[in-house]
This record gives sequence, C-alpha cells and structure tokens, in this order.
Amino acid sequence: MTAVVSVPPSLDERSFEGFATDLAQVPADAARVLLDAHATEWASPFGLAALLCAGQALGDRHGRRALLTVPADRDVAHYWARAGFFAEAEALFELHGAVPRARQPSESAVLLEVTPVRVAADVHRVVDRIQERAAAILTTGLGLEPKATLGFGMALSEACQNIVEHAGTGGWVAVQAYTWRRRLGRRVVVIAAADAGVGFRHTLEPTQAKRFGDRWGDGAALEAALIQGVSRFRDPGRGQGLRGIRNVVDRWGGKIAIRSGTARIAIIPAWDEDVPLKEGLAAFPGAQLQVVVPEAERPAP
Repeated sequence: MTAVVSVPPSLDERSFEGFATDLAQVPADAARVLLDAHATEWASPFGLAALLCAGQALGDRHGRRALLTVPADRDVAHYWARAGFFAEAEALFELHGAVPRARQPSESAVLLEVTPVRVAADVHRVVDRIQERAAAILTTGLGLEPKATLGFGMALSEACQNIVEHAGTGGWVAVQAYTWRRRLGRRVVVIAAADAGVGFRHTLEPTQAKRFGDRWGDGAALEAALIQGVSRFRDPGRGQGLRGIRNVVDRWGGKIAIRSGTARIAIIPAWDEDVPLKEGLAAFPGAQLQVVVPEAERPAP
C-alpha cells in the first residue's frame, strides 16, 4: 500500500501544520509514501527546507526513499530547481515528473539557495557566501541601516549553528527576498533553517527537565531556549544563541518562529497576528526556524 500525502498549494510555515498532521497519520506499515506536490504553486524557504526534512524523516522511518511528484507548473518547478531544492531532494526522494535542469540562481530572487548544514565549517561557508548579497538587499532593498548587515550575519550564523548543535544530524538553510503582500505589504528577507533531528526537548532535557517539572515538554524546551536563552553549551565562544537572534530581530521589528516536536513558539511583531505558543501539534522531528526581516517603514509624507 502506498500512502499519499498532498503537499499544500502554498507551502509555508502556516500551511505546514496541515501537512505535518497528514504526515503523522501515515501508517507505520505503509509500503511506500508519496508526497504529491503536482498542484503546489508556491513554497517559501521554510516550506522547501521543511519538505526536505519530511523526506529525511520518512526515509528514516520506513527504510526507503519516499516518492515526490514534481510541481506540474513549470515556472514553479524551475524556481524549485533554481532555489537548489531538487539538488538536495534527489538523495531523499524518488522524484516523479520532469525535473528542470538547475540554472545559476538569480540574485534578485534567491539570496541563498537551499544549502546543507552538517558541521561547523558549513556555518562559516554559508555566512561568507551570503554576506555581500545580503548587505545590498538589506540597505537598498529594505532600507535598513548598514549596521543591520552585521546583525543579519549573526542571526544567520546562529540559525545554522542551531542545526549543528541541536539536530544530531544535518539540516538545511535558505534565504529569500520577496514582497509579502498578504500579511505585510512590504518587502521582506526570510531566513529558514530546518532539520529532522532530535529536537530541543531531547537536547535540553538533561539540564532543564527537573527545573520545569510537570511542565516539561516541547513547549517548555522552546521557551527555555528562545525566551530564557538556555543552551546545553556553556562556552560563550559558541555565540549568542537564539536569544541573540531574538535581540537582533526585535531591533528590526521582525519575527522569529521555531517549531520543534509538538510545539511552536514565536516572537510576534505588531504587524503580525500569530500566536506566541502552540502546543499539542502533530509530532514532527527536529526543529524548524524562520526569521522574517521586514522593509523599514517609511515616514508618512
């Protein structure tokens, strides 16, 4: 029996919840799992990275690659190729449909294509590759002060480092700039970092479970990491962690959201109507992080 799970027409951090729920309902004894993306018309950096995580998780669970249908819309398929998705997906999925030949990413559309992060050296490579392009987008495209570029590099570095330190396996990072018409009406830069590893609860449990007592769970682990700045590492040379990202994003008037296990936490700016903490979500391995940096508001004439 092949279990079929539909990929949402628009795959982003919000629609991902329905997708994760459907994935969690796949029988453990399913012979094959097919992720059907033929009707998918758009995917955010978070969506592409999380889809790779789903492929990795399914392979680990069922002992063989899942199937993935390529989007029928050729423009969408070409963008996925340009964004580096298929280059990573071919190792995790049995792809069905015409996979476009990858072309050089367009710097106007993709700041950083989907890139694997497995070891600490990958973090420096990612930040070095994007720093120059990010500076131009942040200062010219988003109207932020030049010093914001330094904060952006730190946030990207810590997002990648989070994969290395907490996943127990590799993950992926992607960065894209586009206009967020539905919710903000302004240009944004989005950082997505995702893995299908052990998640926050597992890594923090040895030091934090006793402190939280009966409250301990995925939600409490995310609260400890993002709100309280707790880390399993005490070496300050490892960076500022999630609290450092939060401080930088607060200065930008941006947003950070993290999902891990069965919970999701977010620091919400005035322009968004998200919920700070959600628990009891469908179980999904690892951790998936998204940072949104919005265009600076222009003063009224």
